[in-house]
Amino acid sequence: MNILVINVARIGDTLLITPILRAIKQAYPDHKLGCLAHPKRMEVLQGLPFIDTLAGITPGSQWWRARLLRQRPWDAALVYGQDAPLIRYASRVAKQVVAFNQPLAASNRLLSHCVAKPDTLIHAVKGRLLLANALGIHTDDFSLSYQVTAEESHAAQAWLQPRLPQQSGPLVGMQFTSFATKWYRDWPIEQFMALADALRQRHPAICFVLLGDKHNLAKEEMFYKQFPQHTVCASGLFTLRQSAALMQRLHLYIGVDTGPTHLAGALRIPMVALYHCRFPGRNLIPLGHPLLRMIEHPHPHSPCPEQTPMQEIAVATVRQAAQELLQATGW
Repeated sequence: MNILVINVARIGDTLLITPILRAIKQAYPDHKLGCLAHPKRMEVLQGLPFIDTLAGITPGSQWWRARLLRQRPWDAALVYGQDAPLIRYASRVAKQVVAFNQPLAASNRLLSHCVAKPDTLIHAVKGRLLLANALGIHTDDFSLSYQVTAEESHAAQAWLQPRLPQQSGPLVGMQFTSFATKWYRDWPIEQFMALADALRQRHPAICFVLLGDKHNLAKEEMFYKQFPQHTVCASGLFTLRQSAALMQRLHLYIGVDTGPTHLAGALRIPMVALYHCRFPGRNLIPLGHPLLRMIEHPHPHSPCPEQTPMQEIAVATVRQAAQELLQATGW
């Protein structure tokens, strides 16, 4: 079958469908696999060898193009999310439409396969795979995929090299914050700084690369003032793909639950990932990652309110995980 996958989502949720895309292509290697993603997130999928066509879409776009079609070019379309316009679009371009149960009865009537969401929480990749399962497509490889080009890698090295200390030590990336609507996922900057101080004492030539967007700048400034000889500031300077190429140069990544943490997982960087109890790491961690330490919030109960502070994750816990990974990779 020629299959179209529609997924309008953030960075992390876009990366989470890469195992499904790979499984579809493995099931139908001689057929066409297309993907429509958010215009600002589709670059996450660029260069992946199993995607034949890649384009942007939003719930309000391309509907008029679908109306002009005289035949459906796709045998099946998998639609993630609950946007009725995307379901309608898929019904115009595909002979079969597969999606999770929709809130609108009119949307459900357009589905060839209306997939029920699991009753219990399962890993995000395995949950997304249920749509492909409806077409008889299965996989045991749940690892995320991302492709850095040689040009991007060379550009990242050219930017980074002159900013590194003369002494050679481990290069550790830090992602302080998630995005504004998920503020409760952020680990306090004071604890990141305490962690950095402990690691610096163990590795005197260590260098920290501070990642994130422009909203990270105030915390970046605090950190830099504390460790000016050990810090490279990269917040807000690069596009998503440029940031990924920079991350690929790291020896270790330490971050909270957000898009760059999924990227680190897709790049197989040794990583320590910190998760709030509202979104447990066991449902989100990059599966199949050989050098990953997951730090779950210690909150013992469910449900977990947003107000549960991330500061309850102890610095000592994160330090131990980071040191274990540095030691495992020769530092």
